[in-house]
Amino acid sequence: MRLLTGLAVLLCLFIIPEEAAAMHIMEGFLPMGWAGFWSIIMLPFLILGIRYINRLVKENPKTILLVAFAGAFTFVMSALKLPSITGSSSHATGMGLGTILFGPTIMVVIGLIVLVFQAVLLAHGGLTTLGANVFSMAIVGPFVTYGFYIVLKKLGAPRWASIFFGAAIGSFATYMVTALQLALAHPSEVGGIYASWIKFVGVFGLTQIPISIIEGILTVMVLNLLYTYSKQEIEGLNIS
Repeated sequence: MRLLTGLAVLLCLFIIPEEAAAMHIMEGFLPMGWAGFWSIIMLPFLILGIRYINRLVKENPKTILLVAFAGAFTFVMSALKLPSITGSSSHATGMGLGTILFGPTIMVVIGLIVLVFQAVLLAHGGLTTLGANVFSMAIVGPFVTYGFYIVLKKLGAPRWASIFFGAAIGSFATYMVTALQLALAHPSEVGGIYASWIKFVGVFGLTQIPISIIEGILTVMVLNLLYTYSKQEIEGLNIS
């Protein structure tokens, strides 16, 4: 319990409110048709996530602090931006930690809350593009992370390897989908959607591959601390 509180306070110290144009698709960058499409697509996942949180808190109220810590980790990791050659910025997603602790559906709710706060307080992302950003970061990223984590575990990979590759690949998958969302909304005049997607992937890949590797390492480190010092809080969760 003390470890969780301490880590949460430490993470909050890194939050520096400032104007930013970053990986989250910015306000007004998507045509309203695409903005509405991604908002509708995310709704079923959001309902599943809300039901999961209600059941989790009802069955084990003590896990609420762990859920809050996963949310704080996501907020800080996805708010810490690095310079990008695009003139925008790049950053980690922070979704791997909560995904491995609780599964992917809970991260839809956590991701939505994080993205709303970042759009309103940090000008990071936007409200009209909220559905698209939730779909890429809080749905695709966590499901890819969880899939790789489970498969690697079943194949007998060490726990650190399952966590690292799950978090890193899930983080990079978020950017692949973001590139697709941008390509669908803004296809190239020459080559259409595919050419546009290749262009965005090429730009994101230069910055996001090393960031995703770092995110995988940080996720392993933080989860190892939780396994070591907070066994009581994570007992009963489907992790090992």
